[in-house]
Amino acid sequence: MAEKKVRKIEATAPLRAAQSLAPMKKRRVAAYARVSTDKDEQQNSYEAQVDYYTAHIQGNPEWIFAGVYSDAGITGTSMKKRDGFNQMVADALAGKIDLILTKSVSRFARNTVDSLTTVRKLKEKGVEVYFEKENIYTLDSKGELLITIMSSLAQEEARNISDNTAWGQRKRFADGKMSLGYSHFLGYKKGAADGEMEIVEEEAVIVRRIYAEFLAGKSTYDIAARLTEDGVPTPAKKTVWHASTVDSILHNEKYKGDAILQKRFTVDFLSKKTKKNEGEYPQYYIENNHPAIIRPEVFEMVQEEFRRRQAAGGHAQCKTPFSGRIVCADCGGFYGRKVWHAGSKYAKVHWHCNNKFQKRRYCSTPTLKEESIEDCFVAAFNSLLSRKEEIAENYAFCLDAITDTSAYQARLDAINRECGELSTLINALLQKGSKQSGSLQEINRQYEEYVARYDALQQEKQEVSTQIALCAAKRVQVGAFLTELEKRKTSLSKFDPLVWQATLNHMRVNPDCTVTFVFRDGTEVSRPIENGVRQYKKRRGTEGTTDDK
Repeated sequence: MAEKKVRKIEATAPLRAAQSLAPMKKRRVAAYARVSTDKDEQQNSYEAQVDYYTAHIQGNPEWIFAGVYSDAGITGTSMKKRDGFNQMVADALAGKIDLILTKSVSRFARNTVDSLTTVRKLKEKGVEVYFEKENIYTLDSKGELLITIMSSLAQEEARNISDNTAWGQRKRFADGKMSLGYSHFLGYKKGAADGEMEIVEEEAVIVRRIYAEFLAGKSTYDIAARLTEDGVPTPAKKTVWHASTVDSILHNEKYKGDAILQKRFTVDFLSKKTKKNEGEYPQYYIENNHPAIIRPEVFEMVQEEFRRRQAAGGHAQCKTPFSGRIVCADCGGFYGRKVWHAGSKYAKVHWHCNNKFQKRRYCSTPTLKEESIEDCFVAAFNSLLSRKEEIAENYAFCLDAITDTSAYQARLDAINRECGELSTLINALLQKGSKQSGSLQEINRQYEEYVARYDALQQEKQEVSTQIALCAAKRVQVGAFLTELEKRKTSLSKFDPLVWQATLNHMRVNPDCTVTFVFRDGTEVSRPIENGVRQYKKRRGTEGTTDDK
């Protein structure tokens, strides 16, 4: 085999630094400016950056001004919402820019991955970035290493800023201080004098309407559709309402004048992703924080109504306050709404058991006219008004006793302590097992024993928590019932759906054409109901379809 010969070809072009490799033609130069907040002092800094780069580029005879791209009040940890930055990169990749000037690595991006990815994309197209503070040219041989180091430092700085901001926010929560996004919140504005929440009455009317319609039997979907049809603007000033928006308003404690702080927290400081606080961090409940749009008892009635609908099957299409409130004494099923002679001048709304024709032994309970139900309830409620002082006096002595949760709460505290102790024991046992080289039989036995006890405690915790919730619900129900009785100075002259919702638990229809009203305090009032229509085994041809439960 012949010996290899190597011949050296001498270099003929001198080595030059990347930043001095300016082409003979003028370079198209752009700049990028950004500040991370839109406060006044930052806004001044932002404007100063734009003015500086405009003058700096136009003052260099070797450069052609390609514009100043900017983002004001935008975070640097992600490129997703930085429109100016993204447009600049797109223009550079399209061949419109040769050199990009920016103040520092941290102004360009605080995310190492985003920073390096962008620089490499630009580098492939021959586009150079110059970071003034660090004196780094990205086409320089050592530029990428320096950028990696500086970007990592900038990312760590962003982490520290995020941690400090989160700490400060939690300190504000602990001090009972809160902030609110008024531009997307219906019913309130920031007070001009003291910065506290003030009611916007024209928007508060919409909030009260939503609560009233829900208590009148409407679903969140129905309410959203009606608001959209009526041209009512959403909290975000959009034209189309969604059921989720209505649901959020109905569950928001701020409308009763209270505030829960730290409902959500930031999971990742780079993506700014947040999640619901499910016990990871403490929450703070402030009572009477600001003026209420909804009376507290009305708010609690709505929460109880949500629970009742869910327990009754979670009907999505509740159209009247009777939905899920009328029960057949014969089979235990719900009464449903039917329209007889639908579409004609003789159309009438009736209610009968939904199970009446679904089994061989037909329910013997009657079909009822809707107006008969309303009249019968008015008479039953008025009979309670005649002895409201007696009812209120009785509850003054026993309400605290029947809704006392102190024993349950003490047991819940004990369960939490024992669960914490078990968690410590389990962790210690796992660490011991990881270091042990011999048999793990005894450790496995102890582990299974601890886990079984922990699971049993968790089950008991759920049961105790349920009992506490039931006591709280009972207090709310009885309180709303007594409040409604107390404020009624005269008898009802006609059916009021809000009184029905506030005072009644359910109505039971009996086979003998009587109905029993079971009120929220447990009082039962039975009355005969007029215009009961007996339903026989064969379905009538004039009957409409089932609209609701």
